[in-house]
Amino acid sequence: MNSAEYNTPELQDPNISSMSEIGPGTENHFESRDQMQIVIVGHVDHGKSTVIGRLLADTDSLPHGKIDSIRELCERNSKPFEYAFLLDALKDEQSQGITIDTARIFFKSEQRDYIILDAPGHIEFLKNMVTGAARAECALLVIDANEGIRVNSRRHGYLLSMLGIKQVAVLVNKMDLVRYSKSTFDDIRKEFTAFLARVDTVPLGFIPIAAREGENIVEASDKMPWYDGPSVLQMVDLFQKESKKTLQNFRMPVQDVYKFTAMGDDRRVVAGRIETGSIAVGDEVLFLPSNKRATIASIEGFNIAPSSSISAGYSAGFTLTEQIYIQRGELMTKTSEIAAKVSSRLRVNIFWMGRKPMTRAGNYFLKIGTSKTPVKLDKINYLIDASDTLDQQEKSQIDRHDVADCILELNRAIAFDPISIMEATGRFVIVDQYEIAGGGIIRESLQDAQVPMREEIAQREIKFERSFISPRLRQERMSQKPTLVLITGQESTDRKGVAKALEEELFNRGRYVYYIGMANLVYSLDADIGISEAMPAEEVRPEHMRRLGELAYLMLEAGLILIVSARDLEPTELKGLETMIAPYPMLTVCLGGCRLGFDGEMLYPDESNKTAVTQVIDWLQTRKSILSF
Repeated sequence: MNSAEYNTPELQDPNISSMSEIGPGTENHFESRDQMQIVIVGHVDHGKSTVIGRLLADTDSLPHGKIDSIRELCERNSKPFEYAFLLDALKDEQSQGITIDTARIFFKSEQRDYIILDAPGHIEFLKNMVTGAARAECALLVIDANEGIRVNSRRHGYLLSMLGIKQVAVLVNKMDLVRYSKSTFDDIRKEFTAFLARVDTVPLGFIPIAAREGENIVEASDKMPWYDGPSVLQMVDLFQKESKKTLQNFRMPVQDVYKFTAMGDDRRVVAGRIETGSIAVGDEVLFLPSNKRATIASIEGFNIAPSSSISAGYSAGFTLTEQIYIQRGELMTKTSEIAAKVSSRLRVNIFWMGRKPMTRAGNYFLKIGTSKTPVKLDKINYLIDASDTLDQQEKSQIDRHDVADCILELNRAIAFDPISIMEATGRFVIVDQYEIAGGGIIRESLQDAQVPMREEIAQREIKFERSFISPRLRQERMSQKPTLVLITGQESTDRKGVAKALEEELFNRGRYVYYIGMANLVYSLDADIGISEAMPAEEVRPEHMRRLGELAYLMLEAGLILIVSARDLEPTELKGLETMIAPYPMLTVCLGGCRLGFDGEMLYPDESNKTAVTQVIDWLQTRKSILSF
């Protein structure tokens, strides 16, 4: 009926990689037809791998003699033959009889081409299941008719919904063990339909199957005349392709910015992978969260023909008509389309997979696209019992396998889209130490204290008259990268002495550096600010800080290392300054052992001025991306 060539891994080949691929060596042979990615999930031992193995066998989609060779191998190992062995190619998986990693199966029907992802069912490997499901457009969820709905059946159903996968078909497997009972099938369908409705998922159908026996896999089964719906093969052809990513708003996380110098080549190429939309030479682009604007001058690639446009799914580089300073982690968008959201406060749904619970005291990183940002758990709105009743629970931490609706506080704003708008820029992972410990989706953007500043910065970036001399050229001429060094502490500390000594030492080393004390600002640019009816006392200090931020930005644009001394700064003020000077870096030097609760770059030097200066310079030297001597 359907045929394709497959290079199936041997049953116990120790050289198989951890991502098993059954099918052609590359995905390129699918480019001529529509392609769909389907994930198959379910509780352990409910028969996911057997479903796919039988599907491949019954559609003659395996190389000639492959099944016979596996049967012989099973006989030599004194193991009963199972269709799941066509997929569970890893040595560890064979010895334990469970799917550990996600196998990719390249498969064809008469209608389209498929990549079917066989995800793990065991609770210990939910991280792998989430990884596989995150790439899928639709899902098959397998339930054992004899064993019934289990904890992971519900948990997987919830996770599919949380990941935004709405096209789900439920396969009620092992019907032969319940003598093809219609009442058993109807009971499971009724109960699980009600559960999925509570997670905002309407299944496209329930199919009674006996995968090992091949019933209702490809063709209708005569063992269940009471069922008149589609077979598994027919069901996958009923899944609808999601709207083409090329039709969505343009989004490209910036991977890096490359500078070429050989043979007179002076290009600066902004590189990344286009997640959605399309872009063309001449389009105006906006980089978020820095609000930098530029126009596409050319589209670059390695050993490719010149092109005037490019779309989702491709990695490319771009040169810009304006020399602007941007960095990895920014999101490239088009000014003519709906802008992405920017905030440091997010309402999210998290599925926690770390062995240690997620707590408000913990320090984590949030990774979305190419950005990696320090983040803290600010508030747990509620936890959801995804394995059973979906009841909302109140807890002070997020334990392993918990699903939580919560608020995250990042140490700086990032660009993103709520999951309801765009999946590609609405999913994230949480890193604890060096391991991925959680994954989730962004439900909505919450306002933070920097909203007025970002609006002001957006206007600044539109109206600024840019010099012909780019920030990159200034950095190369000065052999330094502009940095704001903010020295703060209590009134008793020698902030000014440390700041001036640092300026002097950097100047003697040939750096372009300038020191500003708050008095310099108050009695010059801020001379018009005073407590009055027009400006009450609570507004005076914020305006001082705003003007300091704008002045600092101008001096950093000029390429300088700027040193500022100010006493008793609050975390919100530090975050505001960091927002206003972005994308330039800021180091906060806190004297006197103060602890400000600020998540940015902090340094707590020893008391003596000389030692403090040495420690600051050491910090600058070890971060060569900030300062080079």
